[in-house]
Amino acid sequence: MKIYVTSVFVDDQEKALRFYTDVLGFVKKHDVPLGGEARWLTVVSPEDPDGTELLLEPSGHPAVQPYKTALVQDGIPATSFAVDDVRAEFERLRGLGVLFTQEPLEMGDVTTAVLDDTCGNLIQIMQTK
Repeated sequence: MKIYVTSVFVDDQEKALRFYTDVLGFVKKHDVPLGGEARWLTVVSPEDPDGTELLLEPSGHPAVQPYKTALVQDGIPATSFAVDDVRAEFERLRGLGVLFTQEPLEMGDVTTAVLDDTCGNLIQIMQTK
């Protein structure tokens, strides 16, 4: 068994697609209309195009907004992405105007930083030594 798709709830799928591709560097994998404005919209790492997909899932369900709001208020990331160098990625993204709620922080063998994805989520980037 392996993880095929994981998701992050987004307030606006088109805005999320631009952020996750143009800023974070993922590439679009699937974009399938589901009726109305909703789409099955996934992105993947360009380093692993057949790897785990991230579904940019619409936040339409009534339980989603209170959940997302609580996570953000408590500073809890919705998901985490691995990077080779957190400090370099932090500088690159900050240079693109990305807002960070946590600057790079070393915790033993792990370094993390937390950013705002502009779509209602905090996202953690991390590297392990």
